[in-house]
Amino acid sequence: MTTEQEHAAAYQAARRQVRRLRGFYIHLAVYLAVNAVLFALHLFAGRPWATGALLGWGIGVLVHGASALFGGRLRPFGAEWEARKIREIMNAK
Repeated sequence: MTTEQEHAAAYQAARRQVRRLRGFYIHLAVYLAVNAVLFALHLFAGRPWATGALLGWGIGVLVHGASALFGGRLRPFGAEWEARKIREIMNAK
């Protein structure tokens, strides 16, 4: 792989990471906005249904955040694993 190809690959990896982070930030902003309204309704209506939404969706936001921050490396059988296995099989033949 040439230096130019390495640079292009690094750029694409960085671009994917930035897109994952942007997606997480948007998800977090929507979560906070919607749950602020739900929590306000919970306070004024006195019904505990908003707590379930906060907790359930919050778990999803945490998983999304971990995935975005670690760049998808939390998936044990992700793209990197697949590429490594392809190289192994190709080299074995």
